[in-house]
Order: sequence, then structure tokens, then C-alpha cells
Amino acid sequence: MSKIILKAGEATVFSEGKDVTAAMPEIVIGAVDGPVGTAFANMMAQSKGHTAMFAVRDINQLVRPATMMVPKVTLKDSANIELFGGVVQAATADAVLDCVIEGIIPKDQVNDLCIISLVWIDPGCAKEANLDKADMYKNNYEATKLAIKRALNDEPSIDELIKNRKTIKHCMWDESWGEI
Repeated sequence: MSKIILKAGEATVFSEGKDVTAAMPEIVIGAVDGPVGTAFANMMAQSKGHTAMFAVRDINQLVRPATMMVPKVTLKDSANIELFGGVVQAATADAVLDCVIEGIIPKDQVNDLCIISLVWIDPGCAKEANLDKADMYKNNYEATKLAIKRALNDEPSIDELIKNRKTIKHCMWDESWGEI
């Protein structure tokens, strides 16, 4: 059994025309007795607007590896907190468990690993009149699984990054700004 010290991954999944349900988890996974475990334990303290919580499938159903979710944006109202601790929490927990079931996360290591997942919630999503919670769940589920898979497979590889250096640009980059 190889020991996973620290692996990082991210993914973005969104549905066309439904920007508020986009999911962009950034995760680290690693040994509970390593740097990820130390960070995980330190996250038990609360930070105003960025309350961390475990990913649970339901009451008394903490997933393994234990997973801590932290919002990337300040959650200022109960509606967004409810989405974070409801739809997004369910999607994250289900994705982690399915990663174990599918062999992405080694089953024999689930009690030796922990995950920290930084989770995006669009600050305006709770005010969206026609918020599609099923879509929000789907996007967070798929993105979390993909981020974990990428982390454990070291994706993208450095060769891929080098190959695409001049052809792939950040979606928020404007070509008119020039190139460095």
C-alpha cells in the first residue's frame, strides 16, 4: 500500500445557461498523519462566513475518507448556508463515497486519508427564482468526483500542461491584454 501524502485536484462543471449552479471544487487528499491531516484538524475552528463542515450523506453518515467542506466565498445568509449544508453537502458526500465504490480512492486507505474540499457557491444562487437544485447537485457531484480522480492521477500531467501552454488560456483572460 502506497501512502498518499498530499495530492491536489480541481474541476469545473457547469450547465449551459445555469451559471449559478456551477461547481468548482478544489481538493487536497492525503494522510491523516501528514500535512493534509494537520490542515484538516486545524479547520475545526470556525471562521466567520466560511464555516467548515463535514461531508455527510445524512445524519450519522460521515463519509470515509472524512471530508471537510469549506466555502470559497463568504456565506452571508441562511439561504446560501442551507444550500451549502444541503444540496452541495449531499453531492460532495455521495461523490466521495462513489469514488471509494468505484476504486478511485483505495478502500483499504479510507481511514488513513482525509479530504479538504474548497467549494464554490455563487453568492446569488439562493436568490435565483428558478434555482435548479438537481442541477446544482449533479454539477457538484460530477466535479467532486473528477477533482478527486485528477488529484489521485496527478492530472493534468506536467507534459500536458507544457504541451498546451500556448493554446489554452484562462477563461477570464482577455487576449487584448497581451502576452507576457
